[in-house]
Amino acid sequence: MAGHFLVMCLLAVVCTFVTAFEPSPLQDFCVADTSSSARVNGLTCLDPKIVQADHFSFSGLHLAGNTSNPLGSRVTPITVAQVPGLNTLGLSLARLDYAPWGLIPPHMHPRATEILTVTEGSLLVGFVTSNPENRLITKVLNKGDVFVFPIGLVHFQRNVGYGTAVSISGLSSQNPGVITVANAVFGSTPNVAEDILSKAFQVDKSVIGQLQASF
Repeated sequence: MAGHFLVMCLLAVVCTFVTAFEPSPLQDFCVADTSSSARVNGLTCLDPKIVQADHFSFSGLHLAGNTSNPLGSRVTPITVAQVPGLNTLGLSLARLDYAPWGLIPPHMHPRATEILTVTEGSLLVGFVTSNPENRLITKVLNKGDVFVFPIGLVHFQRNVGYGTAVSISGLSSQNPGVITVANAVFGSTPNVAEDILSKAFQVDKSVIGQLQASF
């Protein structure tokens, strides 16, 4: 009897963990109705009678992204915004292109764990653990290598090869979100007060002003 009770408790914990972020769908699918003004935790469903194959597909993942920008990188997302059929299914995808020494800057996904596969080139990847350790875990990946970034942790990718690089990422949310550290800290609207950031980073206010101006 005690063993049965323990099994039931473990099942309850597992089920709670599995549904902690995005609940399991209660129907075959819930294609997002992007025209609806209803406000729910997610997107409302189209009438299944009018759903088409195009709601579940995306074309162009084979096309290289334009990396002619200061970071030398480009993200091509495939979330519920691009594929309405992902609504309620709890996953998404992204292609990442890198120019030589291109960078995906430190950022985090508040709603998703990310698993990245290198399909071309070599990448230096890493993430930082939470306070108080703030330990940097990093590795150089080559074609065919896989790396996982746990949900909510700050992470980055940089091309360390001599040519272009490409990776594909799977994320455990239909809408993982992205918080880029520098943009959030120095590019908020309105700006975070200079005296707050000056004290936080232990630098002069003039440095903070220059950083805010650049974002």
